[in-house]
Amino acid sequence: MFDFMDMDFNAGGDMMKLTGTGPYIPDAGECMRCGMCVGSCPTFRLFQIDEETPRRRIRTISKLLVENQPVSDSERQHLNNCLQCRACEPACPSRMAYGDLFDQAQAALQTAPPWLAKLAFRAIEQKRWRNRLMPLLGLYLKTGLRKPLRKTGLLKKLRLAEAEALLTPPALTALKPHYPSTTSRRGSVALFTGCVAEQFDRETLLAAIKLLNAIGFDVSVPPQQGCCGAIHQHNGQSAAGLIANNLQVFNALAVDAVLHTASGCGAMLSEYQTEDADALQLFGSRLADINEFLVQHWPDDLLLQPIDSRVAVHEPCSQRNVLKNQQAVYALLEKIPGLSVAPLADNQICCGAGGSYMLTHPDNAESLRALKTQTIAASAARIVVSSNFGCMCFLNADPTLNGRKFVHPLQLVAASLP
Repeated sequence: MFDFMDMDFNAGGDMMKLTGTGPYIPDAGECMRCGMCVGSCPTFRLFQIDEETPRRRIRTISKLLVENQPVSDSERQHLNNCLQCRACEPACPSRMAYGDLFDQAQAALQTAPPWLAKLAFRAIEQKRWRNRLMPLLGLYLKTGLRKPLRKTGLLKKLRLAEAEALLTPPALTALKPHYPSTTSRRGSVALFTGCVAEQFDRETLLAAIKLLNAIGFDVSVPPQQGCCGAIHQHNGQSAAGLIANNLQVFNALAVDAVLHTASGCGAMLSEYQTEDADALQLFGSRLADINEFLVQHWPDDLLLQPIDSRVAVHEPCSQRNVLKNQQAVYALLEKIPGLSVAPLADNQICCGAGGSYMLTHPDNAESLRALKTQTIAASAARIVVSSNFGCMCFLNADPTLNGRKFVHPLQLVAASLP
């Protein structure tokens, strides 16, 4: 049954294990040969070949990190096909830290990014660049240039077509640094806004602020904060500067909690690594997912207005496999009277967004999105909620949604406030 798992993982049967701070990769004796990781892997779902399984990628990672051997172009390609959904981690009986090993492997490859990726990394790092770019993008969307430019084929030649397809009108004004509570004050929190979500997911951020103010919390939005660093780290680039900046900015605030609205950012923030143990401990002790925070601090006397509708819950991979707190979304939505809430079928399969994967591997990403769209069409829900901005952005760009829309659960809850 599991013949595809019988590969020559190490001819000598003595795969190295490193102690201390080095990588740890289970050897063949620790692998239970159950194949559990294979069924959860989205690329195996697409290609149905052994090379597109987590087990085979671990062999490639082992060659890079443990055996210090070069890898072939084919091995590199199959490794890079990974979406970093990390569905293999909870499925693995050996509890391999696949995500961390993957990031180490990408760094070890030392792949020089192409010019377009370099510009993207720079724009993510520099908030001033993004702020100057937003009015130009807004003007581009308003002037009607979109259709004729697409017809020229220039966007495809420049490899910008996938990114352009995701564009929505950006917010052109900055969020205020402080939003005081609108009711009896219970405490204060800081809101992590990320990078592009600050302009392109403004509705979710404003909904978060509205809800936090309504339950008695002042909200700080420090303008010095930056990208969480996930895009850099997962693509073999250093995220150390971004991590250090966020630790410094948020640790300087006298707040009760640091909240994130995007589970993709939350997954990265929750796994920050730095040599400053004290800074990391303070940051981690106050970090929380906003869905969980709202459920824990919701006042008993705050009753929401009813919504008579059916909603399907999309569970992002970062929420299911890293944060493991998807139940908080259901608990929060249950506070809305009349709302029928159910999980989206096949939630365990990645939607294809995968951070920057939807831009670097558009064919694979679109194939996975098509599978997700089929499950949406089969549901009776007109609205689908997702707690990750990247997933919402990618799925909402699918022209086959037929009137359905992805929104953050916070938007539904905020709309139901009395």
